[in-house]
Amino acid sequence: MTIQPSPVPVAGTRFVCGLIGSGIGESLTPAMHEAEADRRGMPYVYRRTDLTALGLSPEEGVGLIRPAGLLGFSGLNITHPCKRLAVEHVDELSAEAATIGAINTVVFDGGRVVGHNTDVTGFAHGFARDMPEVALGQVVQVGAGGAGAAVAHALVSLGAGRLVVADLDPGRAAALATSVAGATGAEVVSAGLGDLPAQLSRADGVVNCTPVGMAQHPGTPFDPDLLDPRHWVVDVVYRPLVTELVRAARARGCRVATGAGMAIGQAVDSFALFTGVRADPDAVAADFARLVDTEGRQDAHA
Repeated sequence: MTIQPSPVPVAGTRFVCGLIGSGIGESLTPAMHEAEADRRGMPYVYRRTDLTALGLSPEEGVGLIRPAGLLGFSGLNITHPCKRLAVEHVDELSAEAATIGAINTVVFDGGRVVGHNTDVTGFAHGFARDMPEVALGQVVQVGAGGAGAAVAHALVSLGAGRLVVADLDPGRAAALATSVAGATGAEVVSAGLGDLPAQLSRADGVVNCTPVGMAQHPGTPFDPDLLDPRHWVVDVVYRPLVTELVRAARARGCRVATGAGMAIGQAVDSFALFTGVRADPDAVAADFARLVDTEGRQDAHA
């Protein structure tokens, strides 16, 4: 899947973009977008709407989408827990978003509200960069929410031979597995969290697509003792960058990728949708690394 940029903007266009989600006060997405715009001399402002800080429900959060367009926003990113709910608040879905049933990017285009999903391409780009040539015979994915839907499609596109989707809600896992299998023809099956010991014993790798590990949801999505050095592990959470799962997997000798790859990839693609200008992936990756390093030094000083 390839994200097509919006039409190239008229010179002097001012961009106002934003992010809607819960617990996003530490998100690096605004800084990545603004840094890319600064490099290109583009007037660009990126605002957060943190539902947790404002005491708003996910339903109230997605209710802000259309008003944002009326207020002059160019586009929005949508994150946990609003990606599926947001589908009902747009006029049109890109082909990828319609297949996935979740959106993380909204573009306001001539009075129409269009939903996209850059999590798919973002995860695929990050995985290809961070996990080249890993075995994909059987992959276990934990989490079947909005991010999980995108990652499942990406894993199939990357060549997963058999994808096992596990979730705390077995019905949600089964629905996602059925949807992805029907759309792609791939072998995708569902499992409960209680099935993970058996499924991981036959797996090459595992991806965490749950919010467990985020600053607001500490812990691990499953028992790390189920891992051994032959497993590769990807965590889509990037705040914090080194989650408890990442730390535990490294301690067990696993090959590990953090959520940085997906965060960078989706930022690159959503910037293109908002502005019509394709961001430089290497420069955005450098921005991400600089921001993380700066935070680390500030924390150490404090």
